[in-house]
Amino acid sequence: MVSEIYIIMLLAFIGSVVALVGGVVFLYIKPWTEFLVKYSTPFAAGVLLTVSIAGLLPEAYHLLGETAFLVVLFSFLAAYLFESLICDLHHHNDGRHNYKKDLSSSSWMVVIGDTIHNFIDGVAIAAAYLINPGLGIITTASTFLHEVPHEIGDFGILLKAGWKKKKVLLVNFISALFTLVGAFLVIIINPSATVIGILLAIAAGMFLYIGASDFLPHAGDSLSTKKAVTSLLLGVIIMLFTLNLIPHSHQDEHSHDQDHHHLENNDKH
Repeated sequence: MVSEIYIIMLLAFIGSVVALVGGVVFLYIKPWTEFLVKYSTPFAAGVLLTVSIAGLLPEAYHLLGETAFLVVLFSFLAAYLFESLICDLHHHNDGRHNYKKDLSSSSWMVVIGDTIHNFIDGVAIAAAYLINPGLGIITTASTFLHEVPHEIGDFGILLKAGWKKKKVLLVNFISALFTLVGAFLVIIINPSATVIGILLAIAAGMFLYIGASDFLPHAGDSLSTKKAVTSLLLGVIIMLFTLNLIPHSHQDEHSHDQDHHHLENNDKH
């Protein structure tokens, strides 16, 4: 169990704190930013949609049954309402955010929204790992891929709001640490299979929303259709291939149950 804790915390660290490299790139290596944002957007869209539908949702369905679909729906709607009514959590338009309010007054709302999102990312990574270590790694990878362009956009908006570079780095670093907090809480609580299923379904709904509403609509920004589609499909193919490498223990359990059922029927006859 101790080794699992270390692994989960490491994955949460990679999925959040290491993703700050995107913001650092924006601050100090600007020529790389345009390339990163252009190609990471459609690629991340493919990754998030695939992980949500082909990775997290099947696991949640195994644990919850059809209830998983309702949880995904409510999670999707909650993400939309949160983003629309409280603050713009993830608007990646070539690294530029479009806010109606003055930047100086909305900058802290951006930080608060990011912190909540980072916390949920940690919960998702830990819950996915507890049900299937391979899925935990995939969830970490997808979290990292959508956090890099996210950090670039956030660093940009905070700099435009007049924040100093050191303050931007410090505040975003602290915000990223809440991913570790979310993961650690899941470890401490040691949730039941039903709770883990709910958490996985929530993560699936959030990833589906982020991929479909924030990344996919901007997949072709500053890119030709051919390049955007290629990057999108590359993300899908890589994730499908990786997901197929994960041991499908549930299928084995299902097969065992079927064999047991057949044995019972034979005994009756």
